[in-house]
Amino acid sequence: MSIVHAIIGYGGMGSWHHRSLREHVPAIHVKGAWDIREEARQKAAEAGILAYDSLESLLDDPEVQLVTIATPNNFHKDLCIAALRAGKNVICDKPVTLNAQELTEIIDVARETGLLFTVHHNRRLDRDYRIVQEVIASGVLGRPYFLESKVQGSRRAMHGWRGHKLNGGGMLLDWGIHLIDQMMDLIDSPVVAVDAHLLSIYTPEVDDNIKLTLTFENGAVAMLEMATNCLINAPRWHISGTDGTMVVENWECDGRIMRLKPDGEMAWEDDIVYTAAGPTRTMAPRPAHTMEELPLPQVETHWSDYYNNIVDVLEHGAAPMVTHDQLLRVMRVVDLLFESAAEGVGKSCHI
Repeated sequence: MSIVHAIIGYGGMGSWHHRSLREHVPAIHVKGAWDIREEARQKAAEAGILAYDSLESLLDDPEVQLVTIATPNNFHKDLCIAALRAGKNVICDKPVTLNAQELTEIIDVARETGLLFTVHHNRRLDRDYRIVQEVIASGVLGRPYFLESKVQGSRRAMHGWRGHKLNGGGMLLDWGIHLIDQMMDLIDSPVVAVDAHLLSIYTPEVDDNIKLTLTFENGAVAMLEMATNCLINAPRWHISGTDGTMVVENWECDGRIMRLKPDGEMAWEDDIVYTAAGPTRTMAPRPAHTMEELPLPQVETHWSDYYNNIVDVLEHGAAPMVTHDQLLRVMRVVDLLFESAAEGVGKSCHI
């Protein structure tokens, strides 16, 4: 028996969920969708599913066991609570809410009803992220201390409702939430300080070019950048560890690892080294015989693993991939990043 599923919000993401589930996750059957817009409901009908004529008719459907909420961000809290109250298990697109307090209200209802509530943090399944995860876990870099994660586009303004403050738009709540979630999933240590620069260059109401810094209790520092007007991209990932450095150049996962050889002890010379940058000792190139280059590991991953986990949760009692505690940690960090940007100072914390 398939899990019967319905989608609230049938725009770009809602229709993507439908197509992707139909093609890759046969254990979930998408019965229908509802959207406030008539043209979106027509699109759902043309895609071969039931177009509910109201939110109430979807929530009252006794066959529907699971709903995915894919609306603008400011509607998430009320829709999540309404779906849980109607006896539905709930997946919400990111960002789950506009702040941690709203998220706490949803979690309280989920615990009261005993139903599944989780968030579609699909970027944990990106191949570039899984490669970074595997390399760090292998120990080849030693202890990572600087981790740079950058997503850079060149279309300038935030599109559609994502450009409006009322809807919870802006880069921090759009891509920022993904990169923060990845970094907090990657580094097993509390966040102890944050700093944010949120610029509104092309989108007056919301941030569209941002730089964030997260400092962790174990000493690791993550530097995150999201840009909408970058015509020459930096690497997707650049990570420095005590024993090596890795770079992932792009979404295609080109890149490499350079690590110190176990027997590659370097002797300091008294003479200054002359480079194209002038005389230096500190910044002179390391002798080649003390290093070795390694390829990035081959990693197989697919976003459908997220929904396969949902099936395991509902049918076999497995643990959800994305937990309430993880969601709350991320949203508390986001709240502090907004405070940091507004006040122009870094913020201490223990999250």
